[in-house]
Amino acid sequence: MNQTLLKSLPAFIRTRLEGRTTLQKILTNTGWLFADKILRMGVGLFVGVWVARYLGPEQFGHYNFALAFVSLFSAFASLGLDGIVVRDIVKDRSRKDEILGTVFVLKLFGGLIAFVLIIGAIFILRPNDKLTHWLVGISAAGMIFQAFDTIDFWFQSQVKSKYTVYAKGTAFLLITFVKIILISIKASLVAFVWAGLAEVIIGSAALIIVYRINKQYIKAWRNSVSLAKRLLKDSWPLILSSIMIMIYMRIDQIMLGNMIGNHEVGFYSAAVRLAEAWYFIPVSIVSSLFPSLIEAKQIADSFFYEKLQKLYNLMVFLAYIVAIPTTFLSDWVIRNLYGEDYNKAGTLLSVLVWAGLFVNLGVARSSFLTTMNWTRVHFVTVFLGCLINIILNYMLIPVYEGMGAVISTCVAYWFAAHGACFFYKPLHKTGFMLAKAIIYPRIWDGRKD
Repeated sequence: MNQTLLKSLPAFIRTRLEGRTTLQKILTNTGWLFADKILRMGVGLFVGVWVARYLGPEQFGHYNFALAFVSLFSAFASLGLDGIVVRDIVKDRSRKDEILGTVFVLKLFGGLIAFVLIIGAIFILRPNDKLTHWLVGISAAGMIFQAFDTIDFWFQSQVKSKYTVYAKGTAFLLITFVKIILISIKASLVAFVWAGLAEVIIGSAALIIVYRINKQYIKAWRNSVSLAKRLLKDSWPLILSSIMIMIYMRIDQIMLGNMIGNHEVGFYSAAVRLAEAWYFIPVSIVSSLFPSLIEAKQIADSFFYEKLQKLYNLMVFLAYIVAIPTTFLSDWVIRNLYGEDYNKAGTLLSVLVWAGLFVNLGVARSSFLTTMNWTRVHFVTVFLGCLINIILNYMLIPVYEGMGAVISTCVAYWFAAHGACFFYKPLHKTGFMLAKAIIYPRIWDGRKD
């Protein structure tokens, strides 16, 4: 942390940070991630709402149906390697070029496989819908370029996410400006999907540049078949878990589109955009804390679980700060942002925002499971949550439409993050820790850690 910035902080905060370089690095890294996401939330929400108003509920629903469909296959591109790669680099930094090179090849093949699967699936699901074919196909092409996100793993392991923020933030701002131009010239729906693909490509190129600026070289990367096998052995449960997560996060929009219509997807998507706008906060915090959790586990189990309880408490506290006021202000927010055409989304948002409580806990718990290498347990809990979501959707969407999807989502998120812990003995302790956080999310104990 910059010493000038440290000296400018209030005395009671400064005394807790002085001499604690690891904590300072975590806070600085989290600050960069927050700055990036706040920029995206502010600018992106403004332009996103503008796009939604321009397209109207029907086209906006069609657009989000395509994005949701593509996201169902994103696990094949990511291969569940994120936390595992960071963990391995932190444990043995001397092998970082071998790890990164191997992961890049795996992610590249994963992206190609995902692209082929997406194209085949959409032709089966909607064989005569050419517009949807174009929307889905263009979006799916971005999966291939996400192989360059391998570079971000290095920055995460070094707690230097500011360079990823530089790279992807630049691409985001540039494409945001392009979207404003598209609205002004009354461009077609397909043009906005092309803009999304361009953002992925530009972001990948920028990552290569900042990696080189840090005197790191992609040409130094090397592949290892044995390492690839080990990584996939560790990650396959996470791949399946990621598939399940994306299903129960996006299946609502797919099922709404097929059972009710794109117009209802438009309302639901407006609520989802706002409900998920703050999800970057838990992800950023856990991403920055993850290396320190691994180190805490190596020191002592008691120290490790103490840190976990504090993390769970913080996740719940943040969720309450967002969910409580949103519940009462949802109609006003929707009306002023999206306009009268989207009024129905207000009621959906007032309930859907509470799913964030269990999203937060799920993100925090996943760091625990990855540290313990309990990836198969993670898969089972997420699979059961996904199954519950699909069953409830089939039961509730025909009767309650969008609200049926909202209720299904909240129940599924709770079960996957918390409820499932009580069905597996090794997770009982975690379940009680999560319950303790929900009941009393104490985030300050007056002690130095």
